[in-house]
Amino acid sequence: MSARPEQRKDPVDAIIGQWARERPDLDTTAMEVFGRVSRLARAMGDRMEKAYAKYGISRGEFDVLATLRRSGEPHTLSPRQLSATLMLTTGGMTGRLDKLERAGLLRRSPDPHDRRGLQVTLTEQGLRLADEALGAGLALQTQALSALDEERVEQLADLLRELLLATEE
Repeated sequence: MSARPEQRKDPVDAIIGQWARERPDLDTTAMEVFGRVSRLARAMGDRMEKAYAKYGISRGEFDVLATLRRSGEPHTLSPRQLSATLMLTTGGMTGRLDKLERAGLLRRSPDPHDRRGLQVTLTEQGLRLADEALGAGLALQTQALSALDEERVEQLADLLRELLLATEE
């Protein structure tokens, strides 16, 4: 699956070339795919982190705000629901919630249906910030995808969906 002669080479091509020289018996196709997915995720993650920093939040904190935002009115979830959605430990979630609450972006209150539970709700300020940061992040992602035409973007999304589903089974 190596780059065709007319294609530009990327760092993964260099790695694959080294393996081809050292271990020509190996099929490195999977390494080509996952190496690129990993590098792309890291590069875009770094860009997203910078975009969210302009709003005074980290990528992880944006994830909390975005999860509450997309939950719909009244933008309220329990810490347990947030932890499960974001695949975080309760300790990791507590740290994020503490910082976001101090910044006035969310509030914690007793759960009226469970005396032992809490609810986490976006504040108006948190809602505005989540929407602004979401727009900035989507603009970055859209810009990155502009390297491909619309049909190829759809194909890529479909292929990645298939691969993700296959790895989560």
